[in-house]
Amino acid sequence: MAATGDSATSAATPHQLQHINNLAPMPMMGKDQVPPLMQTDLAPSRIKEVLALDHTQAIKEELSKVEEEVTEDVDPVIDIMINNVVSSFSVACHLDLRNIARTGNNVEFRRENGMVTMKIRRPPTTASIWSSGKITCTGSTSEIQAKLAARRIARVIQKLGYSVKFKNFRIVNVLGTCTMPFAIKITPFSQKFRNRASYEPELHPGVTYKIDDPKATLKIFSTGSITVTAPSVNNVQSAIEHIYPLVSEFGKARTEEEMNEYLELKARRHFSQQPEEEDSTDSDIPADLWH
Repeated sequence: MAATGDSATSAATPHQLQHINNLAPMPMMGKDQVPPLMQTDLAPSRIKEVLALDHTQAIKEELSKVEEEVTEDVDPVIDIMINNVVSSFSVACHLDLRNIARTGNNVEFRRENGMVTMKIRRPPTTASIWSSGKITCTGSTSEIQAKLAARRIARVIQKLGYSVKFKNFRIVNVLGTCTMPFAIKITPFSQKFRNRASYEPELHPGVTYKIDDPKATLKIFSTGSITVTAPSVNNVQSAIEHIYPLVSEFGKARTEEEMNEYLELKARRHFSQQPEEEDSTDSDIPADLWH
């Protein structure tokens, strides 16, 4: 799965997740059949910029390549997008929230919640800071980004005059999305796996499917879009690999309009997937901060 990321937390909207594949019905997986290639690229996502691009010549060329792949019946590649990585850590000291709100940059004092929110641009992250020294960060699109953002938040607080120690860092939650190479008949799927699947169409358009190992919760939509919530990026990928043979049995063809939308979106993604250097230098961070 070639995973891109997006810091938006509203990734579960089916319309936004809709990726379309070819019209040919997806065959059931046999014992000797190999599941589709799954790649994970945790580079920062630029999906919003890509979706906003005009139909440039480059995108049209990529669209032509994608159409050729579908025509040649190339093995499907499932793209996993890491939309949000939530992490937490402690600076091991008491923090004066009012002082941070007065002297810090890009901060907001939320008196009703008893915390301060702080934002940084690289990587794009929002930190919720409590007086106890506990900090929660959201917005990263990889675990590496999440740790880098946490270290930079700690460094900012240290510069405000606090005796900071970077402790107890952990990934709390990861939100990922992907699309199967077919639409899904979710009603018969939920009936067959009723011990793990919950489907209440009056309340939510998707099926909620829970996995114990690896621990993950999936939202499965009829469009083929799947949203995964898990404790780590590895769990997200493992959950998709687990669910693929189950939903493939209930795959169905797509309309011509959906097919065209899928091809266009896939072309835009190919066009956007260019290497982006990760600024991971911490030369301005004292070594003793991380002990």
